[in-house]
Amino acid sequence: MGYSNDGDHSASDAAPDGLGDRKADHIRICLEEPVEGRGVTNGFGEYRFKHAALPELDLADVQLETAFMGHRLGAPLLVSSMTGGSPETGRINRTLAAAAEAQGWAIGLGSVRSALEHDRLADTFQVRGEAPTALLFANLGAVQLNYGMGVEYCRRAVELAEADMLVLHLNALQEAFQPEGNTNFGGLLRRIEDVCRKLEVPVGLKEVGWGIDGETARRLKNAGAAFIDVAGAGGTSWSQVEKYRNKDPNRREAAEAFADWGIPTAECVRETRAALDGSYPLIASGGLRSGVDAAKAIALGADLAGFGRMLLQDAVASVELLSARLARVELELRTAMFAIGAGSIEVLKGTERLVRR
Repeated sequence: MGYSNDGDHSASDAAPDGLGDRKADHIRICLEEPVEGRGVTNGFGEYRFKHAALPELDLADVQLETAFMGHRLGAPLLVSSMTGGSPETGRINRTLAAAAEAQGWAIGLGSVRSALEHDRLADTFQVRGEAPTALLFANLGAVQLNYGMGVEYCRRAVELAEADMLVLHLNALQEAFQPEGNTNFGGLLRRIEDVCRKLEVPVGLKEVGWGIDGETARRLKNAGAAFIDVAGAGGTSWSQVEKYRNKDPNRREAAEAFADWGIPTAECVRETRAALDGSYPLIASGGLRSGVDAAKAIALGADLAGFGRMLLQDAVASVELLSARLARVELELRTAMFAIGAGSIEVLKGTERLVRR
């Protein structure tokens, strides 16, 4: 089933400032255009598990259940923040939420900013009806803290989404190529710290596909970030996405120079875990394509593994197709654990059977 930006998304449905159109454009481009980074991978191909011929386990006994910051999950897996802000993207969010609830995954929403500025877009982010027990992350762009967004704005985002936590995303390179981009990232850390210290729910930081290194992770933790999603390179490149939206040929060509930009996700996880203590909550997303990638991410130090654009086509089609995709990822994760003799997520985190090629 294809995604259409016609019919359902009329000018009268869009937000006056174009935020609704922008979100619909993002989804259409991600479905129809080659937006993966080129010349950069997620880095998990550099690692392999040492097979255990005698795992001393029954596959049926392998347990995926885990906890993230006090929330119980059926598996250490996350539907990464993707969308919202238009009628069609609202339907996608509800499908993602229903599948995440059924499988026991956590779920992140796309930026809630459009709903805060235009009430009629609020229901595109309101998915508690589909996911009453799922761990749910609201999401806002961190740079908006330099453009008038404050603690109360963040509080409203959490309340609107009925979210358990808030993620502030860092997307400097995307903003640089976005026609409507907000590029003032100066002095942002102190504003992030203010939100982290004052908001009633945990606040985490994530990238959008170029990665967080160890030094930056340490600074964010010291500023009060309750968790970090490294969101590394190897999947969607948002400079490529914005290239397809940009009508300026010079800027479109300039975006091509950044097709291989970013820190591979595996490198982000390894470096960030080394920079932080072992109990600090860490999420790995960015170009993960299978449950084996998820197993490698967790063995390298992540607590959750996030999946984004690879779920999108199924999410557009139906809850049933998406649920089958999530179940397949779980099967791959469970089988990888079985094949190295890891009967639980805690054992997988401590395995010595992940080796660099």
